[in-house]
Amino acid sequence: MKLGKLILNVFSLLGFLFAINGVPGGVCEKLKIGASPTPHAEILNFVKSELEKEGVELEIIEFTDYITPNIALGDKQLDANFFQHKPYLDNFAKERDIALISLGTIHIEPMGLYSKKIKNIKELKEGAIIAIPNDPTNEGRALLLLQSSGLIKLRPNAGFECTPLDIVSNPKNLKFKELEAAQLPRVLDDVDGAIINGHYAIEAKLNPLKNALLLEKSNSPYANVVAVRLEAKDDPGVQKLMKALKSDKVRQYIINTYKGGVIPTF
Repeated sequence: MKLGKLILNVFSLLGFLFAINGVPGGVCEKLKIGASPTPHAEILNFVKSELEKEGVELEIIEFTDYITPNIALGDKQLDANFFQHKPYLDNFAKERDIALISLGTIHIEPMGLYSKKIKNIKELKEGAIIAIPNDPTNEGRALLLLQSSGLIKLRPNAGFECTPLDIVSNPKNLKFKELEAAQLPRVLDDVDGAIINGHYAIEAKLNPLKNALLLEKSNSPYANVVAVRLEAKDDPGVQKLMKALKSDKVRQYIINTYKGGVIPTF
């Protein structure tokens, strides 16, 4: 091989290696992340181009339930997911014996009580039917919201995973309809009220600040997290993902886009 051609080939190889390690347009790692459509996938799409500059190609796979994205993560079909709060993640990982952990919180989606039949919580009638999520942590979260407004009282130390069986005082004799969280906006016509997770409310065109009769405070412990398998917690790609998600640009995007319906935690 001629010396000139050999030198050219060496420089071409060096150029390729340099490109995949940080030159704009070069991608050295691909991350598959599961997410709820709103707001999680929207936030991820916002940081997608920034991650490409860091050598990470982000493939976003949308899910509309709370079970499949954790199963897929545990089965290594995903590298991370972004849809759930930490109490739910911890409970799921314990029940399923899957080593999933949080890399940190990104935002809070305040859970709220919505109704098409009343305009004020004081109008709630005796024996009213309230739809609540049927998964352990979100059901408890809904009941704690009702307790915070004085509508019910739970037994002492009932904890995050309380159920209607833990209610010790129910002055209005409220009835509870337990449904999958994603179904709750669809039953508003059939119940007196429904306690709906923030992102499902937003997807249903409900504005938490304007439409909720009751709404969680900003100090809620139910902040949404990015989850990974334990062995992947130090992966450079997911670390770059977390850095991008906790940027000032993302904070401003969340504030401007969701108008208080989603609140950044960083």
